[in-house]
Parts: sequence; structure tokens; C-alpha cells
Amino acid sequence: MPERGRARDRTGGYAGTWPPRKAVAASPSQVSSGALPALAARLRGWLRAEAGPGRLLPWVPVAFGAGIAIYFAADHEPIAWVVVPTAAFLCLAALLLRRHRLFPAAVMIAAIAAGFAVATMNTARMAHVVLKRSMYSPMLKGFVETREVRERTDRFVLRVVQMSARRRHVELDRVRLSVRKGTAPPVGSFVELKARLQPPLTPVRPGSYDFARDMYFQGIGASGFVMGAIKIVGPPDGGGMALRYAALMQELRDAIDARIRLVLSGDSRAIATALLTGRRDAITTPVNDAMFISGLGHVLSISGYHMAVVAGVIFFAVRALLALIPALTAAFPIKKWSAAAALAAAAFYLLLSGSEVATQRSFFMTAVVLIAVMVDRRAITFRTLAVAAMIVLAIAPQALVHPSFQMSFAATLGLVALVQIGMPKLLATPDHSLTARAALWGGREIVTLALASLVAGLATTPYAAFHFHRVTPYGVIANLLAMPVVSALVMPAGLLGLAAMPFGFDGVFWRLMDFGIEWMIAVAQWVTALPGAIGRMAAFGAGPLIAATAGIILLGLLRTPLRWSGAAIIGLAIAWSLAVPPPDMLVSADGRNVAVRGGDGRLHLISAGKDAFTVREWLAADADGRGPADPSLAEGVSCDEAGCVVKASGGGIVALALRPDAMEDDCLRAEVMVTAWQAPEGCRAQVVDQERLRREGALVLRRASGSAKSFVVDAVRPDHVDRPWSPAAADKPASVGDRAEPARPIDATPAVDNLQVDD
Repeated sequence: MPERGRARDRTGGYAGTWPPRKAVAASPSQVSSGALPALAARLRGWLRAEAGPGRLLPWVPVAFGAGIAIYFAADHEPIAWVVVPTAAFLCLAALLLRRHRLFPAAVMIAAIAAGFAVATMNTARMAHVVLKRSMYSPMLKGFVETREVRERTDRFVLRVVQMSARRRHVELDRVRLSVRKGTAPPVGSFVELKARLQPPLTPVRPGSYDFARDMYFQGIGASGFVMGAIKIVGPPDGGGMALRYAALMQELRDAIDARIRLVLSGDSRAIATALLTGRRDAITTPVNDAMFISGLGHVLSISGYHMAVVAGVIFFAVRALLALIPALTAAFPIKKWSAAAALAAAAFYLLLSGSEVATQRSFFMTAVVLIAVMVDRRAITFRTLAVAAMIVLAIAPQALVHPSFQMSFAATLGLVALVQIGMPKLLATPDHSLTARAALWGGREIVTLALASLVAGLATTPYAAFHFHRVTPYGVIANLLAMPVVSALVMPAGLLGLAAMPFGFDGVFWRLMDFGIEWMIAVAQWVTALPGAIGRMAAFGAGPLIAATAGIILLGLLRTPLRWSGAAIIGLAIAWSLAVPPPDMLVSADGRNVAVRGGDGRLHLISAGKDAFTVREWLAADADGRGPADPSLAEGVSCDEAGCVVKASGGGIVALALRPDAMEDDCLRAEVMVTAWQAPEGCRAQVVDQERLRREGALVLRRASGSAKSFVVDAVRPDHVDRPWSPAAADKPASVGDRAEPARPIDATPAVDNLQVDD
């Protein structure tokens, strides 16, 4: 007989008395007064659970990355003394080690300060000269460090040893030069040439991707093209071990590509070479577009997926071979040996593929997993991801602002969270024979792959929308159909082909790769042809992206129901991104291209130069599917020899003055006048002239709220911003009639790897 009195419920609170008394209805005030303390107690319990043992480490790289993000948001370069407060915060965190209430806050502050300091010191370490104005025929001598064979042109990076030019003295460390296809000099050679150089390509509009920043952290101070012949001459020295190593690896890549060429051709050959050596050179435009539209573009860049497949194939192959010897299985840790072999294979793959930043990041993540196997730790955990992120950010803090880092870690965070919460044992319950039979036929693997593709796709969507202005509605379908073939056939066949090359039996494996690659291309083209496959997204600012990132982190790292606050934040980020008003006008940095939003809501182009890259980027950022050559872009534009005019959506006239004699009339009639000349004083129109373009770069104009005549202007390089990769323009007096120096981008289209994504 149970004792009379108060009985506890499962939550630890008292459920009432026994035997039960007659229920008494509670008033609304009593319900509310009782619900709020209960909710507060529940929230406190969730917060205590989130602050439990082992929960702090995954947040350290988040704070470290926040410090790096603060550094890149600064207007001017911080001083080197920022390391002093960082050391102070680290000491404070060590002193508070036993005071648990303050220790987490101290660690987060120290991590933020450390990220800021590491980014500052890394930029100081990479310091080099960046070209500010074009140079038309300098003589350059130097070593060829890298070479890219592309679809239309070749490109190489020259480490400058000697540079001479008339009337200007500039000392550049490295330049990237374009040449006619098939004429790039071999890596390691010492060459002498003349070139036309231009400053690194700045963003084509405020908020777009900054290629100049990428080039700065690659040590490149200018880009351009070779003028005349390239002379290979005797070097003043050997160039060093690093250059000899680069030449050796380039010869190995060329040899692999030559063997593949004997069997394959066209896009199959180009994709096979890309998967094995990282050289994405000759993929045709239709296939390249289909790959990215379908969501399979990540296959073209050596990323976390490729590194995981290489390591996984080697791991299981070595383990299976060792398991055939019973004596080894019983007496030795063959699993650890297999992990070591996989780590060595991944390191070789890193070197073979060019050791680019994205590939380095993938290698570090794979290495952390394999080392965890070797020391008997769980491989797929948030701790593993946190350690990998810290290694990458400490070595290359600039990776934080690269889309491949953002997409890679967002996808990995989603997949680790899926594993940690317990990926369901689908289709294998003993109570349902049909599901059990489906599991035996691969149903579980198919559903697991679909879940992984869905989670990774959703996690990377904000970054694809921000950087590439596109989403892939059918990405899950494309990955579900193509990736099993790539994982089980294409990549293993490629590895076997590399192993068989010295013996001359590699041809059969290249043919197997061809079969799988053709299937992948067919899937990409089929998905691209589906209705609504091309998902476009208009450009939005960094604010919605930061909010979406915060939501993804909360969803992934929190373990209690508090995680659903991340979903709410993501919802707010989506609403925010959709509410960003489109620009009313865009002006290129050279003043020769102006896009004006007309009464039909679409952009209309005034163009005095051929800059398809800039126009293509503008249209993509406007979610406009037209191409740069679309005749509808010129609708409503009237031009003569002196200039062009077009009517804007607000009814006013926008003018592009091509000659000084057009400016007087445009100043009187136009609402906005754009000119590559210096405008006269007292102009009634809002003027975008030579001086402003030289100082601020490309511009975006939006009509000010409450005013139909004035515009709010956003600049690529505002007056208060001066960073090493985007230096402020030097003051230079100008007079009426001075014309801006043309700043057309030379070979501006970035290489695929510059903006490639990882999964």
C-alpha cells in the first residue's frame, strides 16, 4: 500500500496529493503566474545543459572566426600592437580557469581577440606592393611559379626578379599574366618579357566578391597580358628548392594529363584531369554551366568530398588487404595502419592537385579525422570539426571570407549534426519485413544519401545565393543520381589509373572514368533542362548572410530545444534578404558602363566599352537571366557621338557624356550625369565624374526615401576605407578636360577555383 502524501512526477516536481482531490479550475492570472516561472526554469535548465562539460570547445572557432570577420570589416589596417591585448585576454582566461562562471566568457573574448590579432599579423606578413595605376610596357624578368591551361588562354604567375619601366619605378613581387593558348612557359623557367599590367580587379559593384583581396593574399600585385614573345634565358640563380619542387609537380601533372589524353577527349578528359590534378582547363561552357546549375559544380574542384573519397578508398583497400593475413589481424592494429596509409595518400593528393587553399582546408579536415582514428578517438564529432576549423583559420585567416570555406564548413556542420543527433536506422526495423528487405537492397543507403544531400544543400544555400546569386532547386536529385557513381566508379578508377601508370595498364581505368563522367554530365544536363532548374537570387548585403550563418551555427551546435532559435533567425534572414531594395543605377569603375533601372523594372545598359564580365555580374546580381549581348538591354537608350541618355524609373534622365562638349547640355537636362572626364563646376545634375570614380571605384545609386531627385550612393571603396588590397587613391589634382585612365579588366574572368565550393 503506497504511503499517502505527495507523489513526485517524472520531472522531479510534485504532481499533487494521493488520493486525488476534486479538480479546481484555475483563473487566467494563476495560469500565467505559474507558467512564466516554469518557462524560466526550463530555459535555465537548457542553458545549464548547453554550458555543460565539453560544450565550450566547438564555440571557440566560432569566436575566433568572429574576430577575423571584425578584422576584415575594419576601415583601416590595425596596428601590430593588437597582440598585446590578445595576450592579456589569454592570461585572464588562464587565471579564471577554476572560476567556472567567468571562464567561458573569458575564453570567448580571448578567442575573438586572437582571431583579430592573427588576421592582422598574417596581413603584415604577406605585405607587398599592389599596383595602383596601369603600366603599358614594363620589362619583366623572373621565374615562372605556376601555370594554368585554360579553355581560351593560358595564364601563369611570374615571380619578378627585375622590373624596369619608363618614368615609373614600381617593385612588384608577383604578377599574373595571360598569354595565347599553348604558349605559357614551363614552370621553373626564367623568362624575360614585356607586359601590360593593370591593378588587381576590384569588385564590379559594392558588395560583390573582391578578387583583389584574393590576389593580395596570393602575393600577386598586378595582372595583365604578355606583349610580344617570351624569352627563356639563363637564371641568375637556381630559383630555390620551392621552385624546383613546383616544376617537378607540374611535370607530373602534365604527364598524367598526357596519358589521359591518349584515351579520353573533350569534356570527359577535362573533368578527369580536373579530378586528379586540379587543372580545370578545357571544360566547355555548356557543360560547365550545366554542372553548376544542377548543383554538381562542386565535383569540378578538389574539395572535402574528393579528399574524403581518396582517403576512404585507400583506408578500406589497405585494411581489406591486411585482413587477409590472420597473423596481422590478431596481433597488430591494422585499422591504425590503414589510417596512416590513407593520410599519406591524402597528402600526396594534396601535393598533386596544387595545394590550393581550398584543397589545404580539405586535407586538414581529413587529417584530423584520420589522426582521431589512429589515437582511438571518435572521428566524426564537433570537436574534430572545431580542431580542423581552428587549424585552417590559424594558417590562412583570409579563408573565412572565401565562399569555399563558408560552404564547406556549413555543409560539414550540418552533416556532423545529422550524425550526432542519431541518423535514423532507416528501413531496418525487425517489425517490418518490407522495410528490412528494402534495407538489404540498399534502401537505407539511398535514404541516408538523400538526407545528407538535403542537409548539405540547405546549409550551403545562403552562401550560394550571396556569392553566386543562384540556388539549385534540384540539387538533391542531381547529387542522388550522380554522386554514387562518382564515389564508387569515377574516383576509384582514377586512383587505380594513377597506380597503374608506371606499368602501362592505366588505359582501362581511364575508360571506366569516362563511363562515370558521361553519366554525371548526362545527369547535369537532364536536371538543367527541368522546369525551374535555374534558380536566381538578387544580391543582398552581408547582414542577411551573417544572420543566416548565426542561425546555422545555433541549429548545428546547440543540443537542447534552444537550437530552434536558429531556425527563427534563418527565417528572419530570408525575409531580410528578400526585402533589400534593388539598385536604381550601377556605374563601372572606368565610367564606361552604366546600368539604369527603367520603368519596366529591368536594367538598361549604356555602354561605351566591351566589358562583358562586368555586365554579366550586374545582371546576375539583379536575378536577371539575360546575357551581356541581349538586345533588350539597349531598349530606350539613345546615343550619338557625344554621349548617351536613357530615362530612369523615376522619370528623370541619366546621361553618359563621352565628350567634353556634351557635358554642358547634360548638366542642364539630366538628373544624373556620368562621365570619364572632369565635370565643370556648377553642374545641376548629380555628377559621377573622373575624380569620384578614381577615388571610390564602382558605384551603386538608390533613390533616397522621400525624395525623387536625390540618390544614396554606395561605393566599392568609400573615402574612409584604406586596406592593403584596396588602397585609397592618392590625391591628384584634376582639371576640366582631363579624362580618366581606362580601367578595363584584363582577363578578368576568374578561374573556376577562385570561387569554387566544397561539400
